[in-house]
Amino acid sequence: MLKPEANKARTVLSLPSVWDFQLAGETFDSAWVRHPLPDPTPMAVPGSYNSQKATAAYRDHYGWAVYQTRLTVPSAFLTQRVWLRFGGVTHRAQVFLNGELLGEHRGGFLPFEFELTARLPLPEGALLTVAVDNRIDFTTLPVGTSPAEAQAAYQPSGVPSIDVAEARRAPFNRPNFDFFNFAGIHRPVCLYTTPQTYIQDVAVTPSLDGTTGLLRYSVTTSGATAVSVTVQDQAGVICAKATGPNGVLRLQNAHLWAPGKPYLYQVTVTAAADRYQLAVGVRTVQVSGTKLLINGEPFYFKGFGKHEDAAVHGRGEDDCQNVLDVDLIHWLNANSFRTSHYPYAEEMYDLCDRAGIVIIDEVPAVGLGWGQDGRAYRDPAIYANHAKTLQDMIARDKNHPSVVMWSLANEAALDQHPTLARDYFHRLYELAHVSDPASRPVTGVSYPNDYQKDLTTRTMDVVCLNRYYGWYNLSGDLDAACDALAVELDWWAAQHKPVMLTEYGADTIAGLHNVVPGMFDEEFQVAYYRRLNAVLDRYPFVIGEQAWNFADFATIQGTLRVDGNKKGLFTRDRRPKMAAHYFKDRWAAVPDFGYKR
Repeated sequence: MLKPEANKARTVLSLPSVWDFQLAGETFDSAWVRHPLPDPTPMAVPGSYNSQKATAAYRDHYGWAVYQTRLTVPSAFLTQRVWLRFGGVTHRAQVFLNGELLGEHRGGFLPFEFELTARLPLPEGALLTVAVDNRIDFTTLPVGTSPAEAQAAYQPSGVPSIDVAEARRAPFNRPNFDFFNFAGIHRPVCLYTTPQTYIQDVAVTPSLDGTTGLLRYSVTTSGATAVSVTVQDQAGVICAKATGPNGVLRLQNAHLWAPGKPYLYQVTVTAAADRYQLAVGVRTVQVSGTKLLINGEPFYFKGFGKHEDAAVHGRGEDDCQNVLDVDLIHWLNANSFRTSHYPYAEEMYDLCDRAGIVIIDEVPAVGLGWGQDGRAYRDPAIYANHAKTLQDMIARDKNHPSVVMWSLANEAALDQHPTLARDYFHRLYELAHVSDPASRPVTGVSYPNDYQKDLTTRTMDVVCLNRYYGWYNLSGDLDAACDALAVELDWWAAQHKPVMLTEYGADTIAGLHNVVPGMFDEEFQVAYYRRLNAVLDRYPFVIGEQAWNFADFATIQGTLRVDGNKKGLFTRDRRPKMAAHYFKDRWAAVPDFGYKR
């Protein structure tokens, strides 16, 4: 799905940024979609509704919530096709226009849209209602445990008062993931127009023939029409032209897109009266032996897992926050991050294309299969949802040069039912390669599986490991932690695969210091990374280190978390801890290419 853009052929109109809003429950009043909400409160869009009101009712809400605004389609739009687009609504959305259901979308992190053309003209100030369901369960991505599932699995504590209270608890979300279950309209909402015959999709796949850049393109249109394509360099000079819906554009002495040195060409597609432009980079990605190569050179990942998470906005798309985060990534001398644990807003990918930052793009399949007797890997509906989400993510992000790898899941149960898991993920692995015109490398991030029983991770193009030796296990003993990491890496050496750590870290309270480093103080976080990185440096097949996490982030309440997860190199408001300065110095000395030749 192409991101909306305004040009001579198309118009984009953002919808109001403050909507009427009302919490509901496990159902909502059907009258709400036909009439103004009975008791509305203002709610900013995009943004998480959990963090915009100072009450537990909003923070801990379970079930449906309803947004409303008035929609007016300008008369100038009536000569074109008109579309209503949502960048992302978490986790399930039903959209109504003047009481009529336009459609439904499942999944909170990818765009969806409805064509309004046949419904035009609309009365001025038509009532647009969006009902949002934040409930998670065994079948959703990310995964949670429903109240019914939790009750069925409950083991009596032996204390009558606790067991009675547990049975009487109000329903609430129980995520199988360690980040806050923010909900709402999280990405921009807009009306946009296209000509009657329009460009539906563009795929541009780069490759190299010596110093010549090759851009293989494919254009899909809504009807038979002539297609022309041009490429301009950053100076605005036209470098190549072609006609037809499929072809190859040849760029002599091409400027390459590379981490830290991005170069973007502008591809312009014209079909009948329609026009679409996108920025593309000439770069290649492949796995060769135990290396991941970008433009034929062995790349070393320096970075972290990250979250769309900030005060007030919650998970809502925030350009100001994104610009700051990209600047801090450069300040750290980092070159990459993983979109843990869901596709991010498109605006962030655009920034990373421009900034030369590498992305591992991840499907929101977090915590799949744990404690479920293999049902997740047998249920065709779960696979269908997972496969569609993967295909939609690739369809959205396929043209971004910053995206170098697809991640199928984070921390699925892989060793409890190893053959079922392997077969399930092998189907997704093949689907990812077939769905991506560039056939980027594919991975899946594992933890805390028995790596010798895990039959899935070793089949990926790149082995991505989340490991917390010295924190969740061997806690506080860095000698033992380094020993355990080395033992595991010795085993992976025999698999002849590129390996990287996509998570490792220690919760750290900013401002807590000790002469003798201990768990939770800043000195321990630095010692932890310094010691484990020394182990990583000994293994030539280790191709990267991504600390967990870029910044502290919100989580569900629990005894393991004090005001959220504190493993950030930065605090939640982006103040650096000592470990940020440690990595800034380390990564300045570690080159992007050719490390461990």
